[in-house]
Amino acid sequence: MVIPLMKQAADEQGPDEHATLRLSAAWAEGAARAVDARHALHALLARTSQTGRAPVPAPLALDAELVVSELVTNAIRHAPGPCGMILQLSRDALALTVWDTSPTEPTARHSDPRRVGGHGLHLVHTVSDRVVVAAGATGKQITAYLRLPPIDHPGDVNRTVLSTSLSGRPRQSPGPGPL
Repeated sequence: MVIPLMKQAADEQGPDEHATLRLSAAWAEGAARAVDARHALHALLARTSQTGRAPVPAPLALDAELVVSELVTNAIRHAPGPCGMILQLSRDALALTVWDTSPTEPTARHSDPRRVGGHGLHLVHTVSDRVVVAAGATGKQITAYLRLPPIDHPGDVNRTVLSTSLSGRPRQSPGPGPL
């Protein structure tokens, strides 16, 4: 069964910049789409203004889009059965969790610029501050954490950007500004 975005679980809190915002979605086997995961993320991030907190910086929102797209796509491709997602935005982090029915722990492949595909988990690890895989009785859940900038410095986002060279090594961005 697909739970439409309008009927997803969400918090019912009033304006409070310290409240954790939550949104979850679940999809039946064959019904999950990465675009729905991105729409759910956009819905959560749009609610930040209702809490009085600063918006999530654009580079971090783009990283979060990449993470939910990759994790949901991996669940679709590699796990039979239903899958779901839980998004949580707290004062200092954005936690993006995707669960599926496969007990197999994902492994990142070695980087190969000649290979098409197979780079998603590497990208998730590159843009996330921490990635945790937890095995369950009927599958697993993968949570990627993206640290938010301190409230007194909302524009400070240290971002890892993939290098355009063929070396395959990421480079660190010097901080805010054009990339």
